[in-house]
Amino acid sequence: MKDGVNGVALGVFIFFFVAVTVMGFLAARWRRAETEHTLDEWGLGGRSFGTWITWFLLGGDLYTAYTFVAVPAAIYAAGASGFFAVPYTILVYPLIFTFLPRLWSVSHRHGYVTTSDFVRGRFGSRGLSLAVALTGILATMPYIALQLVGIQAVLDVMGVGGGESTNWFVKDLPLLIAFGVLAAYTYSSGLRAPALIAFVKDTLIYIVIAVAIIYIPIKLGGFGHIFAAAGEKYASTGVGSVVPAPAGQWTYATLALGSALALFMYPHSITATLSSRSREVIRRNTTILPLYSLMLGLLALLGFMAIAAGVKVTNGQLAIPQLFEDMFPSWFAGVAFAAIGIGALVPAAIMSIAAANLFTRNIYRDFIRPDATPAQETRVSKIVSLLVKVGALVFVLTMDKTVAINFQLLGGIWILQTFPALVGGLFTRWFHRWALLAGWAVGMVYGTLAAYGVASPTQKHFGGSAKEIPGIGEIGYIGLTAFVLNVVVTVVLTVVLRALKAPDGVDETSPEDYTVDAGDRGVQADLPSAASGAGH
Repeated sequence: MKDGVNGVALGVFIFFFVAVTVMGFLAARWRRAETEHTLDEWGLGGRSFGTWITWFLLGGDLYTAYTFVAVPAAIYAAGASGFFAVPYTILVYPLIFTFLPRLWSVSHRHGYVTTSDFVRGRFGSRGLSLAVALTGILATMPYIALQLVGIQAVLDVMGVGGGESTNWFVKDLPLLIAFGVLAAYTYSSGLRAPALIAFVKDTLIYIVIAVAIIYIPIKLGGFGHIFAAAGEKYASTGVGSVVPAPAGQWTYATLALGSALALFMYPHSITATLSSRSREVIRRNTTILPLYSLMLGLLALLGFMAIAAGVKVTNGQLAIPQLFEDMFPSWFAGVAFAAIGIGALVPAAIMSIAAANLFTRNIYRDFIRPDATPAQETRVSKIVSLLVKVGALVFVLTMDKTVAINFQLLGGIWILQTFPALVGGLFTRWFHRWALLAGWAVGMVYGTLAAYGVASPTQKHFGGSAKEIPGIGEIGYIGLTAFVLNVVVTVVLTVVLRALKAPDGVDETSPEDYTVDAGDRGVQADLPSAASGAGH
């Protein structure tokens, strides 16, 4: 890593950062509503976003700074096993095509803001709703922290903050400034801020990837040389390979499938989805979002390029920022760093809003203040969005980054356990609410304990997300094993509870609620205040 500050790259980075900050605050005036003090407005952008805004918002939401830093970093360190992110993002879109339009319809008919709202309404169970809400908040916290890790990696490579400085204030001041700006415009503008900024973020990312995938291989002598250099490095170190090893194929497959099932269980994915104006917008997006998977596949190749370029870093998360620093002119390195930095701000904002909405609707209103007005809900959600980001910041500043990364893996294990209640509930009322709660508890306990028992070179516990699958003897993704246990317990207990005629909760939904679209009875095409400018 180079010594000193890269002034040109830093200048370009600051320019884009200031630009998106201004956009973040101006977003409060973008399609301003007559009544801003509701969660529909602050937390869901008026439920008025058309196809392209939703596409950029979901892309900005799902393909985070951590993705751009960590996926190629995994390939840099361990080879082809890091490519699991590519098939899982391909698997996820046909999956969500089947259930997200149904969730949109029932949520718009009944005014649901969160997945827990739906679970409570479908199964008549505040306990199950609380379990889903707590799981969502728990899984989101380390995810936000990792966005800040992404910003920190870029700042380190530019020579600003981080590094080896012993003065914590000097070391962390740039990150604290970025955090403060993010917190301020999220509080002010709600979901409209990341929706607007996502346009800039995705445009920069596509430009950087297009240039990198052409320019860097030309400088390095072509892809043949790049793959050969990567193969030599893996062979000499004995760690990783250009092709997945047979022993790792179960791990690869279960991690890809489990991650695909988990991705749209995260609260931020649902928040971005429910902000769209019609179920047709959701269906269109599931067909065009795979363009991001193509981008991710190209992005992953940067891991091999970093090896061929001779990048040497002790922290793998710095590999790609360092590659950009070494290979690009300083001004374009600044553009690349800005893409990663802004790529952290967009999802971090959406995640904090989603977690805040869960707390407000499913803990504060359900258990603390049932008579809360929409304005009070919005105020609480704004405050909690700040607290969530503070928690994530503390996480980043006080814990080892490896721990943060592995806690995010744990988040995936946890959030997958809400799948039976959410997706199962969208298609059938057969599952009993108590069985779903018991299945969730079994999955959570098994997943947490199994992950606790995994060691890595840097830590005794929570060192990874793969462990031997009971009864099969192959190493697989803990989250998927916990999910299978969850489903088995849920099905068996449902049969028992139905036989015992255990009391069922009240279902406030009806079959037609799951297929209505904008303009149908009980479903507004747009909120009146946001009707203008919401075009496709």
